[in-house]
Amino acid sequence: MTTTDQRSLGSPFSAASTVEDVMAGIDLSGRTAVVTGGYSGLGLETTRGLVAAGAHVIVPARRPEVARVALRDVHGCDVIPMDLADLAGVRAAAARIREVIDRLDLLMAVAGVMATPARYVGPGWESQLAVNHFGHFTLAGELSSLLTAADGARVIVNSSAGHSLTDIRWHDPHFRTGYDKWLAYGQAKTANVLFAIGLDALGSRDGIRAFALHPGKIITGLQREMTLQEQVERGWVDQDGKVIGPDFKTASQGAATGLWAATSSLLDGRGGLYLEDCDVARIATPGESVDEGGVRAYAVDTDSAARLWELSVAATGATPMAR
Repeated sequence: MTTTDQRSLGSPFSAASTVEDVMAGIDLSGRTAVVTGGYSGLGLETTRGLVAAGAHVIVPARRPEVARVALRDVHGCDVIPMDLADLAGVRAAAARIREVIDRLDLLMAVAGVMATPARYVGPGWESQLAVNHFGHFTLAGELSSLLTAADGARVIVNSSAGHSLTDIRWHDPHFRTGYDKWLAYGQAKTANVLFAIGLDALGSRDGIRAFALHPGKIITGLQREMTLQEQVERGWVDQDGKVIGPDFKTASQGAATGLWAATSSLLDGRGGLYLEDCDVARIATPGESVDEGGVRAYAVDTDSAARLWELSVAATGATPMAR
């Protein structure tokens, strides 16, 4: 992938497209998907869309009982316990997945956290980087043999326009000093993009392609760590919690880009791209507002992707796509 590949493919879909729109006519019978966070918000819409198209979906869940209740009317999916902040638990969940399936067509990293108070997990990792990136990096490593066994597997990583807040803080990725919850979130979302680029570079030799995406502005459980007043001050909701922000999407519209990434024939033979509004995003120019869309050049830098890959391997011991 080069930055010149970050340009529209002329997709027939748009920001207004829904899960139903992008999945119309798609047949995933016989396909298997893993959807992290697949029981709430965008993840639930993603699971529903995949199951409706005939796929068997496995949902790793930090709150498995809550997940089972949320998915009680969705036939064709299984729930297994998994906490992305606990790498031993991630490996145990992956082992269970390997016991029940012999190939994985889609790995969709939808789960995440946003703007959390300062928390440290594992050996002292900043929690947003740990959950949003290290957990998914490890899961992909543990499931890489299943992805390789599939025919044309795709890995879809939910990032965010929030990646525009900061590049990777190479000097202090775990915020040992001066924690800022929004910069920590932005770093984690940049890591999501770079992870997809690194994974695609290695996985493409085995037919595995990876994409990162911005789902759009949506009010879901992702905002659970924010107070109502914070959301009001940002112009997202009113005092009653009703969404009033311009250009906000429904959960179905937010999940559409991920499902388009998972199934669109326009992406055949492509990978390592950042997507938004059911199309490939352009490179944003310096100084542009986050609301103007596009991907920052530092988030699609192949040297940075390789550097983050090395950092992630050293931190987690995971080796996605290793030979």
